[in-house]
Amino acid sequence: IIDGSRVRPGDVVLGVSSSGLHSNGYSLARKALLEQGKLELSSVLPELGEPLADVLLRPTRIYVKAIQAAISAGAIHSLCHVTGGGLPENLPRVLPAGVALELDVASWQRPAIFDVIQRLGGVADSEMYRTFNMGLGLVLTVPADSADAVAAAFEGAGERVQRIGRAVAHASGPRVILR
Repeated sequence: IIDGSRVRPGDVVLGVSSSGLHSNGYSLARKALLEQGKLELSSVLPELGEPLADVLLRPTRIYVKAIQAAISAGAIHSLCHVTGGGLPENLPRVLPAGVALELDVASWQRPAIFDVIQRLGGVADSEMYRTFNMGLGLVLTVPADSADAVAAAFEGAGERVQRIGRAVAHASGPRVILR
């Protein structure tokens, strides 16, 4: 059972790319894009390259086959599907006491839709990360010696995965540290 109890400082944090909003944050997206930004669902912004409706309605990625391949490839200490509550509220749910995650926000590609929402809505970084997946549909922690094999298994299953951070000892403060 992968329940997060084995996460330890020094574990590598891997992020699997999302396909977009993954059904979260639509109230904020609607307000920012349609109300404040005065966009139409048919609008094609240069940074999106397709109609806004297509970007917003892109189906949530399902990671089951990739997870099964990754479990066979190496040890996985935690898995977290990033849903409503974004990274700061979801990731602590799979961490044992005494552990936090430091994430390098420059280590993964943030889909352009999040930049558009933030710009048109004047949304603070903290609210963006609390509401949306910000380009990471699945986050997992693995022992450092399993990171390459687990990442290769995800990539072999057609997913984009990157090292996004590390598990660290935690005494107090936020359990997810965005740098």
